[in-house]
Amino acid sequence: MNKVIAIANQKGGVGKTTTAVNLAASLAATKRKVLLIDLDPQGNATTAAGIKENATTNLYNHYFENTSIEDCVYESSDGYKIIPGGEELIALEIAIRNDNKQGFMSKSLEPISQNYDYTIIDTPPTLNQLTIEGLFCASGTLIPLQCEYYSLEGVTGLMNTIETISNKNMSSNRILGIVRTMVDMRNNLAKEVSDELEKHFESLVFNTLIPRNVKLAEAPSHGISGIKYKPDSYGARAYLALAGELIRKVEYV
Repeated sequence: MNKVIAIANQKGGVGKTTTAVNLAASLAATKRKVLLIDLDPQGNATTAAGIKENATTNLYNHYFENTSIEDCVYESSDGYKIIPGGEELIALEIAIRNDNKQGFMSKSLEPISQNYDYTIIDTPPTLNQLTIEGLFCASGTLIPLQCEYYSLEGVTGLMNTIETISNKNMSSNRILGIVRTMVDMRNNLAKEVSDELEKHFESLVFNTLIPRNVKLAEAPSHGISGIKYKPDSYGARAYLALAGELIRKVEYV
């Protein structure tokens, strides 16, 4: 059964896209069939997948031009499939809201849902209609969190939103866990925030720590994930470990 996972945090710069891309690549490396959906108008996950944005169709074309959802799916350079993002998604976000078409994406993905073991959704760094569409679709949400105090501020709000959606029977979404990203344990603040997370969200914090790693940052400019760019780097190994931890959490329950 397809496990649909949103990567969400309304704060920018916490490693959402890096997590989405490298998690998709890591899961694909285990021979699982993976679809990555880039819901961010910035289209960074699309670039990291080696896709040229201006040569693609995406959910915008599906909504406004009735392009089939199958024609919006492309092959990445890492073995997973991707529905690209791009700046035209700004217009899509407004249209879904104005046309009162909440849940549009869930219906759109139904024809291809059974083609995949995992669908990873990279959401925008804001709690807008596109993010809500991603949360509606998902059966679980991963929250990437940088180990800084400001990063903690938006997490409770996001958790409350997911709980509200679930309580109103609009989605079966639940919080799968918090992933600590860009971690540098030589930094006392990172240690303190990490300890606070483990204390307050004990059952939600993933054991795997994603380090601050230059190879992860370099990989998107080559149109590939850190897993493929430098598989023996600390960053790549961490995401492979995170994928293993996620698999144990969602497949062996």
